Amino acid sequence: MTAETETPAATDFTTVYKVSGMSCGHCEGAVSGEISEIEGVSSVKAVAATGEVTVVSAAPLDEEAVRAAVDEAGYELVGLA
Repeated sequence: MTAETETPAATDFTTVYKVSGMSCGHCEGAVSGEISEIEGVSSVKAVAATGEVTVVSAAPLDEEAVRAAVDEAGYELVGLA
């Protein structure tokens, strides 16, 4: 099960992060919801089975902003996948 928003455009930046603690669809939704609130984010796809979160944005994101969003959702950003 995955949580996803909007389809990425060809000119967007795609970054894959590793997040620890996700175990279900609710976890995916919580992480996706928080990250999607970061300015410039157009798509978020979290996969609990792999712990990977793929983020598509108009410009490269500040990792600390992503870390804060993941923390707000109750999980831990490990780093880039």
